[in-house]
Amino acid sequence: MAETIYDVAVIGSGPGGYTAAIRAAQLGQKACIIEKNERLGGTCLLVGCIPTKALLFNAEIYDHLKAGKEFGIEGAEGAKLNWATIQSRKDKIVLKHTKGLDFLMRKHKIDVVKGYGRLTGPRKDGVLTVEVQGGSAIKAKNVILATGSEAKMLPGLEPDDRVLTNIEILSIKAIPKSLIVVGAGAVGVEFASIYKSFDCDVTIIEMLPRLVPLEDEEISKELARSYNKRGIKSFVGTKLDKIEKTKTGIAATFTPPDGKQQKVEAEKILIAVGRAPQTASVGLEKTKIKPDRGFVHTDGWMETEEPGVYAVGDIIAGFPQLAHVAFMQGMVAAAHIAGKPARPLHRNRIPNCTYCDPQISSVGLTEAAARQAGRDIKIGKFPFTANSKASIVGSHEGFVKVVADAKYGEVLGVHIIGPQATEMIAEAVVALEMEATIDDLMFTIHPHPTLSEAVFDGIENVYGLSINI
Repeated sequence: MAETIYDVAVIGSGPGGYTAAIRAAQLGQKACIIEKNERLGGTCLLVGCIPTKALLFNAEIYDHLKAGKEFGIEGAEGAKLNWATIQSRKDKIVLKHTKGLDFLMRKHKIDVVKGYGRLTGPRKDGVLTVEVQGGSAIKAKNVILATGSEAKMLPGLEPDDRVLTNIEILSIKAIPKSLIVVGAGAVGVEFASIYKSFDCDVTIIEMLPRLVPLEDEEISKELARSYNKRGIKSFVGTKLDKIEKTKTGIAATFTPPDGKQQKVEAEKILIAVGRAPQTASVGLEKTKIKPDRGFVHTDGWMETEEPGVYAVGDIIAGFPQLAHVAFMQGMVAAAHIAGKPARPLHRNRIPNCTYCDPQISSVGLTEAAARQAGRDIKIGKFPFTANSKASIVGSHEGFVKVVADAKYGEVLGVHIIGPQATEMIAEAVVALEMEATIDDLMFTIHPHPTLSEAVFDGIENVYGLSINI
């Protein structure tokens, strides 16, 4: 029997990997996925985006129940959490979608090879070889690296039942009474939001000067205000001096900007200080690929320095580690391999989403970045307190902020903090992709009453013409 030579072999089955394989198959390519884990889906589906957002939805429902009297629901404030049921529902959602991926592999005739895949060197006679742990070898004309990332850990610490990463915190046996969160990026503030909603005492420690430091400064300030109102304690611009275990939990000693060292104790601590690319053992040293702190450089079509070897997802230098970025990178790589039309990714057209309460979403330039770039800009803002749908759903936190070019009106950035912000940002992404102007969007009808009207009002307010404020 002739040896199979695939058009595309994908190492890793996370969002970038499975998307690349499916798109390759759709474009007539013979594809396989090499996956070291028993289940497909990678970090996002198994221990990241999906289970985390399932818990966030539980937290949202519980918060609504605690405010039941306001909505005319008597007795709801006495509702109790059943942690086992919450965890079971989360796990069922993950299982449903892993089974969905298994189905898609069969539907598109994509072979799934279990094991750890490593490159063995450059193409020979136009074919790359991937060595799979256990002795087998996969031959392919092109290889896509989609090996993902892992949570960084602070020096001297190892994950256990008290020191947690995003993996351990998703499977704890009970809701802790207190939690310290180290890091105020998306992961940190999301878990802080979840466990505060579940009546846990939460303290955030962040080295940088503000929460969600990649967002617009006004967004960070609004989140800090909201978290303070919710009772989440935040220390920013703060040096973490020491973490030590106590008889009953964990203690963190830290120095805030005032220089007065403090100590806080809790049952558990979540380390959320970023993610490291998993590229150390995939055979890069046998290729022309020169990693930068583990990250891989690619061209606009996601091809690395090694001909025929592409890379997508969290291992790519210069791009945010987001599932939807990996999706698009996988599709671009697959299209390029198949000789089909595609577009390189534009860094300023990638939406950021943080699913805390209030939600945060943004795309394009922040106000500070636009000014630093020398742009002459106008700003439009609109508060959710003036949005009728926000009143209906009982969520008035936050605002929409629009950054636009002063001369031509081109939309440069949109930043949202408030109810369902992550569901509204796609409109702004389309606007940036189409290079739309404020004048274009001012005559785009938005349905009423909706939260998305706040985006429309923010756009109008660039010219000081918002009807509702």
